[in-house]
Amino acid sequence: MSVRHLARFFHEEAGTTPARYVEQVRLEAAQVPLETGDDSMVVARRTGFGSPESLRQAFLRHLGVTPGAFRSRFRTTGVGTQEAESAGVSG
Repeated sequence: MSVRHLARFFHEEAGTTPARYVEQVRLEAAQVPLETGDDSMVVARRTGFGSPESLRQAFLRHLGVTPGAFRSRFRTTGVGTQEAESAGVSG
């Protein structure tokens, strides 16, 4: 099977190109460690993105936010809540 035929077949079956599919899988794999507070550089390396900039571009392209913004929205540590409570701020 030629590369071109494989790409057409993949698109017919999966509804996307092989490159976009791989990027989407990597993006999904990067979300969990970012949610738990891992560093973007480490996440980029572990999930197959060539650099933190590649990870950033993929996040912007697919989710409309940077990895840092994603991390701050979904961080599960609760550090900000504890600081606010000790400062007497309710929210």
